[in-house]
Amino acid sequence: MRVAILTDETGWHTRELLRALREHGCTGRCVDLAHCRMDTTHAWHGLVLPGFGQALPDAAIVRGIAGGSFEQVTRRLGVLHALRECGVPVYNDARAIERSVDKSMTSVLLHAAGVPTPPTWTMESPAAAQQLVHRESAAGHSLVLKPLFGSQGAGLQRVGWVDGAHVPLPALDGAYGQVAHLQRFLPPLTHPGHDFRVLVIGGHAFAAMRRVSEHWVHNVAQGARCEPQALADGPGPELARLAEAATRALDLDYAGVDLLPTREGAQVIEVNGVAAWQGLQRVTRASIAQALVRDLLERKCAGRERRLQA
Repeated sequence: MRVAILTDETGWHTRELLRALREHGCTGRCVDLAHCRMDTTHAWHGLVLPGFGQALPDAAIVRGIAGGSFEQVTRRLGVLHALRECGVPVYNDARAIERSVDKSMTSVLLHAAGVPTPPTWTMESPAAAQQLVHRESAAGHSLVLKPLFGSQGAGLQRVGWVDGAHVPLPALDGAYGQVAHLQRFLPPLTHPGHDFRVLVIGGHAFAAMRRVSEHWVHNVAQGARCEPQALADGPGPELARLAEAATRALDLDYAGVDLLPTREGAQVIEVNGVAAWQGLQRVTRASIAQALVRDLLERKCAGRERRLQA
């Protein structure tokens, strides 16, 4: 099998995936979606993926999609949509990525599925957003302002009632794109604080870790320390159940689910459909890349073969 690893950068993650594919008898090739194109004169499917000639890959793993203009991102997602429509198993496919990359859609789907998640508001009106911040601040609540499409903890700010003072909403230009995406802040239960990352593969929680940080942002990219978290005991079973429910709600093949502990139980903060796992691998014995490739081949690709035979 020839598998396309769709990524805008190569490095540790792509090396791990290429090695896992080789160990399963597959050939992997890294392809940047920005370099793919539509060409209806090229082949019956109308797609051109560098390195695949007139053929399509047997499967595709989405490892990264570069940012860009609205038109550029739409076209890159269009390639993923087209691959799926042409019968190529895409892991995760464009529909799933669209649901998870848009934090507002993630929050709505989690809420509708009954998955515990903090109160969340998304709006374009600066006046309405500022009014919300004042109302929450008056009730003693702090809010986290997040870029709608941000990742790795970049661009997060606390507004509302913060450390005994009111912090107003800042200008919504730059990373926020004139959109206020606000989520109620959940204060840490311990010092230093921590959250949990659970990796779900093929519908089942595969591994978890605690991300410990002196700062209220717990992403590894922002300096958090990774510690192992068992799924069989302690808070593990609850974390696994909630992470699996969140992944189902967004219909993802695999996902990195972020959860915060509260006195009432854990709550899902975000669901990542193009999740990094280097920090998690450092505290996990089993190979995550192997598990991802095995799930792709045994579940996703096997399902395609069964459909073709039928």
